[in-house]
Formats: sequence, structure tokens, C-alpha cells
Amino acid sequence: MYVLGIETSCDETAAAVLEDGKLLRSNVIASQVDLHKIYGGVVPEIASRKHMEMIIPVICEALNGASVTLSDIEGIAVTRGPGLVGSLLVGLSAAKAIAFALKIPFVGVNHLEGHVASIFLSPDHPEFPLVALVVSGGHTNIYLMKDFQDFTVLGQTRDDAAGEAFDKAAKLLNIGYPGGVIIDRLAKKGNRKRIEFPRAMRDSLDFSFSGLKTSLLVYIKKRECPLSEDELPDVAASYQEAIIDVLVEKTLKAAEIHSISRIVVCGGVAANSRLRERFAEESRLKGFHVYIPPPIFCTDNAAMIAVVGWHLLTRGLKDSLNLNAVSRWPLDSLLKHNS
Repeated sequence: MYVLGIETSCDETAAAVLEDGKLLRSNVIASQVDLHKIYGGVVPEIASRKHMEMIIPVICEALNGASVTLSDIEGIAVTRGPGLVGSLLVGLSAAKAIAFALKIPFVGVNHLEGHVASIFLSPDHPEFPLVALVVSGGHTNIYLMKDFQDFTVLGQTRDDAAGEAFDKAAKLLNIGYPGGVIIDRLAKKGNRKRIEFPRAMRDSLDFSFSGLKTSLLVYIKKRECPLSEDELPDVAASYQEAIIDVLVEKTLKAAEIHSISRIVVCGGVAANSRLRERFAEESRLKGFHVYIPPPIFCTDNAAMIAVVGWHLLTRGLKDSLNLNAVSRWPLDSLLKHNS
């Protein structure tokens, strides 16, 4: 069964063709990073207009790369939410149009479930149940996952997401966008013990990064002169370590509480080199099996959407053509939504 996956939740226009739930035939991603860089973040209206421009060429490229035509596609999986509604509607409209024209089923996929499912694109993937940390620019959540569509929230951010904390720090430091990538690069040359930034809510599985961002702002304002180029790596490394400490600590604690040895770390921030290093170190010390997708599958992509879609479609689930996009869609509501 060939499934066409479509992803337009934020600022990547993506399409992929997946065969029989395992063989990825193509995975095309058109990034808008350069377009939004001058604004220091994603501008929703610009993002949706760019999706409209790119959606058909990207789908065509995915089909060509997979050496298939639309007549070979037996089902469509498209991101329904959460995300920017204007962006989501572009992908959703394209999916509906193709499904209607070809008289094939389509299904709306939760973007966050897609991130977790990205690990199943790797030959070495975990069995259920597992603990999943979804960490990105808009989300920082820990879940207990017993199967596809079966999630329980164990912890979540009370304010900023980890990726947002990286981007806001980059703005404060005036080092550019996307913040997480730049801070990761700078931190490799810095002393992560140079500055003691706070680690919030250590007695809980929930996260809070707003205080960390404020502490960086206070640190900068207290100085009599701007940060020099020599000081920036130490600040970046110390700030990054404060974020990673709580991500690793709380995820492992959640796994210990629920006696789960399998941990999936996914989402855009999972591409961070120090986060991957820390999880590898801690898992060896404490006996956990940590699975992290390759960086290409950490950022937004359509392959992960196709994986979820394949599982839903093969179970007989499908959506009607009046399905709408949603900006918020908690993972723990999936069973109720589809029942």
C-alpha cells in the first residue's frame, strides 16, 4: 500500500511516499528558514502563502522521487494539527482535493504523534509501551505511549517550550535565527559550567523555561558592556545545559516511575547534539534504551505523517471531506476524537 504523506503545520512544505508502512520511497522538504530569518521567527501569513506556492511542486517531486504516479497512491495522510491554521489548511486542502479526485481515503494526523512515529522509520525501533519526549519549538511534553493513538500525558511545559526558549535566547543574544541551531554550534566551543542558570520545577515532571529566559535577560542587563565574541560560547553552553539538564532528568524520571526501559526522544530539539550526547550517556549509566531519530526526521517532515497515516488507514480509519484544521490537538484526546 502506497501512502502519500503531506505536512504543512508550520514553515516546512513536505511530502513523502511510504510503501507498506516501512519502505520510505521519497521524502521531500521545502524549508522556509531563509524567508523568515529576517524577522527572527516564523510569520504565519508569509508561511501560508509560501505553502500555497510550494505544495504542488513538492508533491510532484515526492511522486517522481518514488517513481510512482497519483494513480498508484492508495491513501493520503495529512497533518491536521496542531500548528498554524493558515499553513495547515494548505496541506489539508491539497489532501482533500487529491482524495476526492482519486476516490481514495485520507486521514488527518496529529503532528505530535508524527514526531513520535518518526522513530519507526529506523530499522532499530522500540516496541510498545514506551516513554516519549516530544521537544520542539512549540511543544515540550512527556508521554506514556502504549500503541498508536494511545497516549497519556506524564509531563508538559507550563509556559515556553524548549525550542522557544532557545529562539528567545538567540534574540536576546542577537545571534540570529534559528536559535537552537546557532546556540548548539556556539556551545561546542564554550564552558557549560561558566554560568549557573536556574533549573525550574525539579520536583515535578512538568517543565518551565520562562524563568530561565528571564535569568538570561537579567544577566545581560546587569553587565556594563555587551557580551564579547569570546564570552558568547560560555553563555550559550551554560544556557543550553540548563535546558538539557531538565529534559534528560525529567524524561528518565518518568520512565523510572512507570518502569519503562524504552525512551523515544523526538521533535526539532532532538537534533541538538548535546541533548543526544547526554541521553546516550545517561542511558548507559542507568540501563535505559534511548531511541532518537536521525536529524532529518527530527525536524518537520511528511515521512513521519505517512507512518501514522499508514497505521490508521490499515485499521480502517478515515476522515470525511469536511475535516477542519485545528491549532491545538492534545495527544491524549486522540482515542476520543477517533471513536
